[in-house]
Amino acid sequence: MLLAPLKASELTMSGLDVLERDGFKQLEGKRVGLITNHTSVDLNGVNAVDAFHKAGNFKLAAIFSPEHGFRGTEEGGVYIASSSDPVTGVPVFSLYGKNKQRPTPEMMKDLDVLVFDIQDIGARFYTYLTTMGYAMEEAAKAGLPFMVLDRPNPIGGLVEGPVLEPGISFFTAYFPVPARHGFTAGEMALFHKANLNLNLNLTVVPLENWTRDMFFDQTGVVWTNPSPNIRDVNAEVLYPGLGCFEASNISVGRGTDRPFRWFGAPWMKAGKIAKRLNRAGLKGVKFTVLKLTPDKDVFEGKPCEGINIEITDKSAVRALDIFANAAYLLRKYNGAEFKLNPVEIRKMTGSSDLYNMLEAGAKPAEIIAAFQKNNADFRARAEKFLLYK
Repeated sequence: MLLAPLKASELTMSGLDVLERDGFKQLEGKRVGLITNHTSVDLNGVNAVDAFHKAGNFKLAAIFSPEHGFRGTEEGGVYIASSSDPVTGVPVFSLYGKNKQRPTPEMMKDLDVLVFDIQDIGARFYTYLTTMGYAMEEAAKAGLPFMVLDRPNPIGGLVEGPVLEPGISFFTAYFPVPARHGFTAGEMALFHKANLNLNLNLTVVPLENWTRDMFFDQTGVVWTNPSPNIRDVNAEVLYPGLGCFEASNISVGRGTDRPFRWFGAPWMKAGKIAKRLNRAGLKGVKFTVLKLTPDKDVFEGKPCEGINIEITDKSAVRALDIFANAAYLLRKYNGAEFKLNPVEIRKMTGSSDLYNMLEAGAKPAEIIAAFQKNNADFRARAEKFLLYK
């Protein structure tokens, strides 16, 4: 369905747009470090680095880049070297280099403020907000003010899945929030500051014209692939669930034209599974059998029986429900061929519940109910950090 063009007054303004409109007054006279990448664009498609460089009333002194690099072209897990921006000449410090995921005192010396502006996709195991959390902690240690230029949660404000269990702390499993957390970057920053009781001068420049029921394609914000395999809003909606398959021996479509909108394996009994998924009462989606051959990653070069997911109503989709049902059916129809890594799936979902319940023969409805019970306290606690209705 094509969406009607938005009027200028209806466009969602990111924190960057608000800062530009107000003449960058909050940064006037300061030496600024900017944590950013290619997703940080204004309503005219101008990248934050270029907008900051041209502002004239403050100095862009350092750029910090996350996973996938400053231009967002690197695959997940590829370490990024530090460099300099060829357009502005500003040094670019990698926050995804070997053993270097936090800004160091040397990188932050002589800065007056550290600014974060990156588009997240709404799943806890997507790493951009972990980069923000690490930077907040280092800024607090250095006594350096921290500013978040807020951006939409592209899949809205819904919450799904278990809260991250105590004792788990990895780059892909850091905040004690559900797998689909429902926060914007600014809200996550407020939550993180309170959760760790950080002594941090934190400012959030909020969005305008955004509500929690909106998806990215309703905002008017310029789309850029946040990473190479997230290519549209439908992939973002499905990612909190299908991303969990990366803790298994299932392809999620990397190396095909449908990453995170399809899953498969050479041995998958896709016909039976698709039939059962369509009968499972999963709202907002349809499942069809589709054979694909990934040209990289899991099952590279091998024809895979798989399942294509068509979204018919984004607001009704519950990606973790899809994953729980699919994992149950894979065990039912493929048995030992389907393998979940118990350590990795705990990081992805946030708890041991899914793996343990599957092992015990629990049905999908029981697993989903356990997820809802698990995140109930978080949903109540999160209310005080929400900036938008």
